[in-house]
Amino acid sequence: MAANSRLTIAAHALAWLALARRRGQEVLTSEQVAASVNTNPVILRRSLGDLRRAGLVTVRHGAGAGWSLAREPEAISLLEVYDAVDAQPPFGLHHTEPNQECPVGKGIRPALSGVYGRVEQAMRQELAQTSIADVLRETLVH
Repeated sequence: MAANSRLTIAAHALAWLALARRRGQEVLTSEQVAASVNTNPVILRRSLGDLRRAGLVTVRHGAGAGWSLAREPEAISLLEVYDAVDAQPPFGLHHTEPNQECPVGKGIRPALSGVYGRVEQAMRQELAQTSIADVLRETLVH
């Protein structure tokens, strides 16, 4: 199973837009952002579209076209980004019902549901406490 990188791509794009803003460039094209992420601009535009629908970025068409942050990077949490691009729980249960005649099959879903719920709550709390400005600050250290 491959890890989902949608949050990482979106956070990368937002951090790049934040750095560009800091350097006096308010708008970047999807090609410019895609070059930093090292991905296809079409894939990046899909992510930017999710972020736009969540009110995290704006898009300008025509002369000076491109993407920009809708808010200051300090005011955008990773939880908002996560919810914009990938509001799925980090873990899932069986796709089909386990064997209810088996003692493990009968109790596995309730046992794991509680654990998974607590993990998701802790993850969401950590994401809520981390801003795009924090991500950019840590990025520039490395």
